[in-house]
Amino acid sequence: MPGTGPPLIRVEHIGDEGEPVVVVERFSPHPDRLVAEAASIPFKVMGEFYPGVRARAPRLYLEELAPILAPVVREVFGYRERLTFDRGLYSMVTTPPGRLSLAQRIPHIDGVEEGMIAILHYLSPEDRGGTGFYRHISTGFETVDATRHGPYLEALQADFARHGEPAAGYIEGDTAIFSRIAYFAPTYNRALIYRSSLLHCASVAGDAALPADVRAGRLTVATFLSAR
Repeated sequence: MPGTGPPLIRVEHIGDEGEPVVVVERFSPHPDRLVAEAASIPFKVMGEFYPGVRARAPRLYLEELAPILAPVVREVFGYRERLTFDRGLYSMVTTPPGRLSLAQRIPHIDGVEEGMIAILHYLSPEDRGGTGFYRHISTGFETVDATRHGPYLEALQADFARHGEPAAGYIEGDTAIFSRIAYFAPTYNRALIYRSSLLHCASVAGDAALPADVRAGRLTVATFLSAR
């Protein structure tokens, strides 16, 4: 596991659109405490899109993020007036590849509204699969905001008609419909910060074990922010 010390922050600009992904090592000062807390609370399915189970992260977790996030949101993403924490969710991928819905077999976005930012915080000591970012080939879109959402969905339906729906399984690289533009490995206590409109997906090997055990499975915290 990484050593102790202050967070280490770098910014990578990915794809043709050059969108920033902020990578923060040693994101939380207390990652082991977060894992222990996750082991003590019940997880459940929340919504139809996430391929696994989730639980609410504590308010203290969100409060501890502020000293890191405020300058990142201001200097990298250009928002200066307000920062609001919408929610933080412990998350574990547990759905077997053969049971994934169509929406879970392709890259997704977390929101189309201006100012929405996502944080993905890895809390598994072993490599349980990182995160890939993608370009939709037929449109060239790497981000899907409110103005692109309708055209993107129409183009996606045309892609399915032309190529067929993707086979059951987690997406791990290029397909006939999407090309992967970046990949980030799941180092313990690493976080990725990016606009919610970026197309992305968990990269989980087809033969990976997906236990619903926070100390053995793919444990992350997904946090969603609104900024102005």
